[in-house]
Amino acid sequence: MADEVFVVQRHDASTLHFDFRLEIGGVLVSWAVPKGPSLDPRDRRLAAMTEDHPLDYADFEGRVGDGYGAGTVVVWDTGTFENITEKQGEPVSAEDALAAGHLKFVLHGQKLTGAFAITHTKMGGDDKFWLLVKIDDDGADRRRKPALTQPESVLSGRTNEDFED
Repeated sequence: MADEVFVVQRHDASTLHFDFRLEIGGVLVSWAVPKGPSLDPRDRRLAAMTEDHPLDYADFEGRVGDGYGAGTVVVWDTGTFENITEKQGEPVSAEDALAAGHLKFVLHGQKLTGAFAITHTKMGGDDKFWLLVKIDDDGADRRRKPALTQPESVLSGRTNEDFED
């Protein structure tokens, strides 16, 4: 099976957050990650599932108009990912893994590389919450904090501030 697209968009709306998106089933399945992805396997990043987005949204940069999501967006990281979810040694499709509440995947991006897992949690009784965790592998880095130190787009080199009025 071919690798699918992933994109992380840095979205400066009512609050700054990162929209983490994986191409699954022909759409970008999406989570809002307030602190952004971490390369430190000790970190557990809260990820709130949001609505799916069309694939052509993967390279969107610019200003989102008034209303829901209003603010600026840059493509903070992008690349391909491969689903590595297994159950009892057998591969599990990304769709089935999502439905079961646990997806493990390898990212091939410019800022994010290596294995990650996203796991459904019903924190506070709310069904939308998941946890995004870096797996301890060659892509792990306990010191580097790209969500804080590398705000620029991997496509244009621009930052959110470049799209403000």
